[in-house]
Amino acid sequence: MPPHALPISDDAPQERGDAARNRTLLLEAARRLITERGADAVTTDDIAAAAGVGKGTLFRRFGSRAGLMIVLLDEDEKVQQQAFLFGPPPLGPGAPPLERLIAYGRARLKFVTAHQALLSDANRDPQMRFNAPANLHHRHVTVLLEDASTTGDLDAQAAALLALLDADYVHHQLTERGQTLKSLGDAWETVARKLCGT
Repeated sequence: MPPHALPISDDAPQERGDAARNRTLLLEAARRLITERGADAVTTDDIAAAAGVGKGTLFRRFGSRAGLMIVLLDEDEKVQQQAFLFGPPPLGPGAPPLERLIAYGRARLKFVTAHQALLSDANRDPQMRFNAPANLHHRHVTVLLEDASTTGDLDAQAAALLALLDADYVHHQLTERGQTLKSLGDAWETVARKLCGT
């Protein structure tokens, strides 16, 4: 593995046939209901009923409502992880670290906006807020800051930058403060450049 390479989150272990079927039914039902009503209006009872399984099955498989929500994000997260870890520059390797950092922020803003309700819901659970995908994003930003020869506490600086990509913050900025994806991306770039000393 090259220096600073980060592992993509592992796939789930093999499931029994009925467990895999129930998982698929629950995920399909949740996606359908969220599309129809929005994440905030969908309960675990709704999802279990729409999937034709007991509520206990949902909790055994996903642990919590937030756990189910994060699984819904998993496929899209993996696509984005592939893009920033292995895809073409400037998001992927091959561009200078500051260019990659700027591209990452703009790409992540689009992702967060597209998945706002699910991310917001998952972030209410502390175990989900600091899960493996979140840690991967934090590590990626930290590595880019380090590669750009940024000085100081890189962990804190990465956390500060990533706060600009928080789903609730982005939603508030877009709906209440008159911001756009472009203006939020420009703000991300300004902070990234200052941290990298340009």
